[in-house]
Amino acid sequence: MSTPILDSPLLGPDSPLDARQKQVVERVSAAERASILALPTDDPLDPKRRLRVEATRGEMFGQPDAIRATWLRNEQTLRDLANTIAGASIDRVFLVGAGDSLAVMIAARSILEEMLGVACEPVQSLEFAYYRSHLVTERSLVIALSSSGETTRTVEAALAAQHAGAMTLGLTNTPGSTLDIESQTTLLIEATRVGWPTQSSTAAVALLFRLAVLVGAHRGIHRSAELSTALDGLPELMAGVLASLDEPIAAVAATEAHRPMYLFSAAGPNWAAAIVGAAKIKETTPDHAVEIEVEEFHHYNSQKPGEPMFLIAPTGPSVPRAVDTGTDARRFGGQLYVFTTIGETAFAEHANVIFGLPAIDETLSPLLYLPAAQLVGYHLGMAKFAAAEAELAAASENETPRA
Repeated sequence: MSTPILDSPLLGPDSPLDARQKQVVERVSAAERASILALPTDDPLDPKRRLRVEATRGEMFGQPDAIRATWLRNEQTLRDLANTIAGASIDRVFLVGAGDSLAVMIAARSILEEMLGVACEPVQSLEFAYYRSHLVTERSLVIALSSSGETTRTVEAALAAQHAGAMTLGLTNTPGSTLDIESQTTLLIEATRVGWPTQSSTAAVALLFRLAVLVGAHRGIHRSAELSTALDGLPELMAGVLASLDEPIAAVAATEAHRPMYLFSAAGPNWAAAIVGAAKIKETTPDHAVEIEVEEFHHYNSQKPGEPMFLIAPTGPSVPRAVDTGTDARRFGGQLYVFTTIGETAFAEHANVIFGLPAIDETLSPLLYLPAAQLVGYHLGMAKFAAAEAELAAASENETPRA
């Protein structure tokens, strides 16, 4: 029996899309559904999931090179695009994506708003296509990210923006994909995705950071040169973070591998790292993970006894409230693991472990904290496979008849 194409309001009689655009939506929807059905199961020893988790390690540690390659590949396009954006009368920017792609947009929002001088709104792809596209005008810039270039709702968002006459920019790993073809301009990401997504997220963040500082330079924004110089050094800093945190995070993962639930909390541009951290656990393990903003944490009994929370709070405006979050995490009986700037002492009283990361302007810091969050997911995945194997071996030994 064939799988039905997922229904879409943009395929109905009142759709703003033309016949060609509707055919595009139907095609990508069918392909996306097939890929969803091919995902691994939640079996603790699922071999397909294990292969992806194991492949994730090399791709994680290859992120600095992927960023450099992505910048190089898009160097001229970035310069031309920055010149076009700086000279246009853009009054609003929509940053569209789903899953890790939406997290990328959240990470880039602060620097884009500072450099472009207009509101930049991260919007989930379905929300944009079905509930926000009426706000798009010819003065809008719509930036859409899909690694495959075939994510149905993201393609729909790009088509809706195209229909409204907005400037459209697509980011994708896949030349010739639907998003590439349908976008006015495309930035191509140099990343592999054999494992769970890592490079495709950080290289996209790095692209948007580079675009932002180039636009800022055209517009005479005084911090653009400072941020550009700092950005140049970020791949090397990222490599250092991955190397220094690898073993300490693996040790925490081994300790916490028996838990069924994990929490991540953050604010500002590193809200993106909390989203990605929870996503990696949901990809690499059979268990649950949720992200909760540091302020929202206090409006409920958000953490249950024993649950681990990974709190992401580099030195900056979020630290005082993040300290409150960490205090309550321990009051609720939870475990607390904090990622913060080297030398930050605000969390010393309550954290089980503090992971120190290099000092960097907070607008650029997601390129350090995203890999840290990815490491948590990877090591928990591997630790849970090891635990499941040990449990299976123990059960087998107990069943073996003794002479």
